[in-house]
Amino acid sequence: MSSSLTVAIGVLVIALGVATVIGRLLSRHQGVLRTVQDLATDADISDLGLSSDQPTVLHFSAGWCGPCDGVRRVVDEVCAELPGVAHVEIDMDQHPAAARRFSVMSLPTTFVFDAEGHQRYRTSGVPKAADLRSALEPLLA
Repeated sequence: MSSSLTVAIGVLVIALGVATVIGRLLSRHQGVLRTVQDLATDADISDLGLSSDQPTVLHFSAGWCGPCDGVRRVVDEVCAELPGVAHVEIDMDQHPAAARRFSVMSLPTTFVFDAEGHQRYRTSGVPKAADLRSALEPLLA
């Protein structure tokens, strides 16, 4: 009986170790702004409320999404520091078609568009204010 208990504990420890590694790998990119390689997009952006003369931070949220409040705080902070940046928030529950157009699979998801309406950056999770500022400042020049 003690050898089977030892084996069971060993299997459990290995399973927990594997789950920890997988979890860290999956969450490694949360909140990291990624440059969008292909600036041309087939997605219709005319109804999203993007600014036509300044960069826009667009983020998808929902009332039930806890981390979405964190995104709102970060984006509001950065927009206050960079007055030439617009901020648009879209509730995914109220506008699911818009979320589908951009393949939003998790919340929060944040996009940065330049003044011409081209998608430049995308991130899932809560972005760091410094990263968001670094992405937006060249678009203001």
